Amino acid sequence: MRNQGKLALLCAAFVAGASITSSVLAHGNVTPQAVDTTTLPEIGEAWLKQNPYRGNAAAAKIGESAYGQNCARCHGLEAESGGIAPDLRYLEVGDTGDEWYIERFQHGSSHDGKVYMPPMGEVLGQKAGWAIRAWLETKHQE
Repeated sequence: MRNQGKLALLCAAFVAGASITSSVLAHGNVTPQAVDTTTLPEIGEAWLKQNPYRGNAAAAKIGESAYGQNCARCHGLEAESGGIAPDLRYLEVGDTGDEWYIERFQHGSSHDGKVYMPPMGEVLGQKAGWAIRAWLETKHQE
């Protein structure tokens, strides 16, 4: 009887572990959500180096929604990271921070064959990227 009890306990632990593992792995593949940027001013096809929407309240509102749908799962609600990815409230503001931001947004981040951030440039587009940046600057912390 003791061996049956141990076996039952072992099986229960295995099932619990498998269910936890599958829910953690389920986080990996997520579908980016489209961002409606049709009300924002046109900025052309070539990727800009500075945010054309800085200080634009309508762009920041669109950026807030886009961030919540596409970025918050890793970077945290209200841009306050829980440690999975960088806390975006501390990004350098202004033109000097734009270069790093748009490079990372456009191309993502990979190291040693591991993707830390997927490239979002082609998926969401430049207008959405700059709208997100406009909103992030409203959340800036020193």
